[in-house]
Amino acid sequence: MSRRPVAHVVVTGGAGFVGTNLVSRLAESEADVVVLDDLSRAGVERNLRFLRTTYPGRVGFERGDVRDAEVVRHVLRGADAVFHLAAQVAVTTSLVAPVDDFTVNAEGTLNVLEEVRRLRRRPFLLFTSTNKVYGNLAEIPLRLLDERWLPVEDDLRAHGLGESRPLDFCTPYGCSKGAADQYVLDYAKSFGIPATVFRMSCIYGPHQFGTEDQGWVAHFALRVLQDLPITIYGDGHQVRDILYCDDLVDAMVAARRNADAVAGTAFNIGGGPANAVSLHDVLSLMGDLHGHLPAVSYEPGRTGDQRYYVADSRLFGNTTGWRPSVHPRRGISSLLRWLDREEAPALMQAVAR
Repeated sequence: MSRRPVAHVVVTGGAGFVGTNLVSRLAESEADVVVLDDLSRAGVERNLRFLRTTYPGRVGFERGDVRDAEVVRHVLRGADAVFHLAAQVAVTTSLVAPVDDFTVNAEGTLNVLEEVRRLRRRPFLLFTSTNKVYGNLAEIPLRLLDERWLPVEDDLRAHGLGESRPLDFCTPYGCSKGAADQYVLDYAKSFGIPATVFRMSCIYGPHQFGTEDQGWVAHFALRVLQDLPITIYGDGHQVRDILYCDDLVDAMVAARRNADAVAGTAFNIGGGPANAVSLHDVLSLMGDLHGHLPAVSYEPGRTGDQRYYVADSRLFGNTTGWRPSVHPRRGISSLLRWLDREEAPALMQAVAR
């Protein structure tokens, strides 16, 4: 029996948290994967080492920046699919260095789009956007119910925010990702590129080395394991629909499998109301799983913070059949176990500093 052709897939930012989980899945499914990453984020060297050790001969690596058009051209040659994950990912960093934020997120994405457009055989393209394209959502009436901020409107509380929500870019990060988001959708319409957009937030799981600025679930987990104090910005009643990385990768694979159906469309991707938790809920769950919690202090909320964000992912689910399946307790337990393994403590200490 003949083997099916091996796909050639490029993952920009492939040594990052989401990238590592995606590359693992692709390599296991007999794809040859090229990772493009500048290795600028703490911990990604460990992720890259894991990928190259676990999947020898399946995972190639190019150290480079998506702002370098020549590097992008070289890496995308012959690609069957491109997952564009490379980004500046922190709102706080964008407020300090908005020009760098723009060049990585907007200019880098345009480089990828232009190279895909140039190719005679155009690959499927998935771009990871953010819920920050909807702004801080201060206009949504909320009430405190069971120690969580929840919408007053019944339908919004039942299903979360859908893609019909007006765009309202907030913070330089929201602007740069939002601009890239819109370019991807327009290139799909104007040039026929089979491209789609995932508007995501609060993805968590193994290979995530969260910080106070980004990746808050993993950041909390690291602090809990080290018994180090945690600072919450806001009152802790903020609500997010956290999504485990395996569920996200399932969605990415489903998008590629349904490339024609998802092309030219942006989808809100999250855990939905069934996986909606407050910051306090997450800490309580971690304390229950680990046995105790460190000291918690509070500071005022930060620019662009949303008191409530839960994705209505029904459009993507109805299009592809995807549904999240990992409950927060199981997902957080898995994250804690991974971080507590023998190879993680050294990095945990580095992140804490």
